[in-house]
Amino acid sequence: MAILLFISVLLISACGLIYELIAGTLASYLVGDSVFQFSTIIGCYLFAMGIGSALSRYIHRGLVHRFIWIELMVGLIGGFSSALLFLAFAYTQAFGFLMYTLVTVIGVLVGLEIPLLMRIVRDRFDFRDTIAHVLTFDYIGALGASLLFPIILVPKLGLVRSAMLFGIINAAVALWSTYLFASQLKAKKMLRVLATVVLVALCTGMVNARRITAAAEDNIYADEIIFARDTRYQHVVLTRFKDDLRLFLNSHLQFSSRDEYRYHEALVHPGLSAVPVPRRVLVLGGGDGLALREILKYPQIESITLVDLDPEMTRIFSSNSLLTALNKNSFLDPKVHVINSDAFPWIDQSDESFDFIVIDFPDPTNYSLGKLYTTTFYRAVARHLSDQGFMVVQSTSPMFARDSFWCIAETLKQSGLKTYPYHVYVPSFGEWGFVLAGTHEYLPPTSLPSGLRFVSTATIPALFQFPPDMSPLPVAPNHLNDQVLVRMYDNDWKDISH
Repeated sequence: MAILLFISVLLISACGLIYELIAGTLASYLVGDSVFQFSTIIGCYLFAMGIGSALSRYIHRGLVHRFIWIELMVGLIGGFSSALLFLAFAYTQAFGFLMYTLVTVIGVLVGLEIPLLMRIVRDRFDFRDTIAHVLTFDYIGALGASLLFPIILVPKLGLVRSAMLFGIINAAVALWSTYLFASQLKAKKMLRVLATVVLVALCTGMVNARRITAAAEDNIYADEIIFARDTRYQHVVLTRFKDDLRLFLNSHLQFSSRDEYRYHEALVHPGLSAVPVPRRVLVLGGGDGLALREILKYPQIESITLVDLDPEMTRIFSSNSLLTALNKNSFLDPKVHVINSDAFPWIDQSDESFDFIVIDFPDPTNYSLGKLYTTTFYRAVARHLSDQGFMVVQSTSPMFARDSFWCIAETLKQSGLKTYPYHVYVPSFGEWGFVLAGTHEYLPPTSLPSGLRFVSTATIPALFQFPPDMSPLPVAPNHLNDQVLVRMYDNDWKDISH
C-alpha cells in the first residue's frame, strides 16, 4: 500500500513537469525566444501551483473523491494541451492566451494534488515520514521527467503524443486510486467509469495524434507536408509543391529548392575561390548538405569536416532520395566527415586547421543560437584558420534585419578579423547577407568552378556593394554575456511583421 502511494506521488510529479516542459518547448518552436518563453511559462506555472496549494485548505471533506477528480482533470487537460496549442496556433490568433490559460489551469490543479494526497495519507504515517517520503518521490519524479523529455519523449513520440501519454498516466493514477482508497469512497463505480472514459479518450487521441498535428500543420504550411518530425533539438518539416521542396525548422523557412542554389553558391564561392590552394574545409551547421555540394566542386579539396548538432538532420539528408538528389549525395563522398556535436564546445576542443570555414547556422532567434554569433565563438573559430584562410558567416537579411546584419559584421570585426560584408537576392527570402572574414586582405577570385548557375567572377564584386537602405549602421557587437543580437533580431522582424 505504502509503495503504491509514493509511486503515485512520483508519477503525478513527473506528469506535472512534462506538461510544463511541453508548453515551453512548443512556444519556443512556434514563437521563438526560448529564454523568454520558458521563463514566463515556468513563472506562471509555479505561481499557479502556489494558488492551488493555497486553495487546498478550503477542501475539508471527500478528500479522496476530490483528489481523483483533480487527477482526471489534469490528465484530460494536460493530455490534450499540446494538441490544443498546435491547433490554436494554426487556426486562431489566440495561441498566447490559450497557452497561459492552460498553464495556469494545469498549475492550479497540480498545486492541489500533493497537499490533498498528504492529508489523505497523514493518518497512516508519522507526519515527518509523510513529508520526507512525499517530497522525496516528488523530486525523483521531476528528475525522471526532465531526463525522459529530451532523450526519449520528444524524439520518439513528439510533443502531442508525449502529452497524451502522461495524461493517460494521470488518469491511470485516478483509476487505481479508486481501488487504493476504496474504503474511503462512496461513488467508486461512477469514478471508475469516468476514469475509463478519460483513458479511452486519451488513448484515442494518442492513436490519432498524427492526424491532429497534420491538421494543424496543413494550415500552417501552404504546401503538402511530406515529412514532419520532432528531434531532440527542433521541429523539422519538409513541404512540396510540384518541383519545389521547402525545409522548415521550428516553423522558419531554411530553403526552397527552386532558388537555394543562389544562397549556397553565394555562401561558398566568393570566399573559397579566393583561397589560393584550399585543402581542408570546415562546415559548421549546414546539415542539409547543400553547402557540401558546392564545396565538392573543387577537386583540390582533400577533406571536409561538417559539424551539425542534430543527427536526425544529417540522417534525413543523407538517406531521403528527394533530398540526396538535391545535395548530389554529398554526404556519401569519402572526403566528407560528419560530426554530430554542438559546434560551441567542439570548436574549442578541436586542434585542426582549415583553409576555409563555412558557418551556416539558423538565424539567431534565441540565446542557444545567439551564442554561435558572439565574439567568444568567432575568436575560437578564427584560431582554426590557416594563414591563407577565410571564414564566411550566414548573417540574416541586411534589408529586413539591418541592425542584426551589421551587428554580426561588427562582432566579427571585434573578434580581431578583417570583414567583408556582402549580400545577394534570393527570391524565397529577399535580400540576404553574408560576412566574409579573415586575417588578411580579400581579393575577389578570377576563376570559379564550372557549372555554377548564379555566381560569376563578373558579378562577385557587385555583391559587396550596399545601397543606402542597407548601408552600415553603428551597432554594438554581440557578446556571450550580453546577447544584444537576439534582441535586435526579434525587434527587426517584429517591425516587419507589423
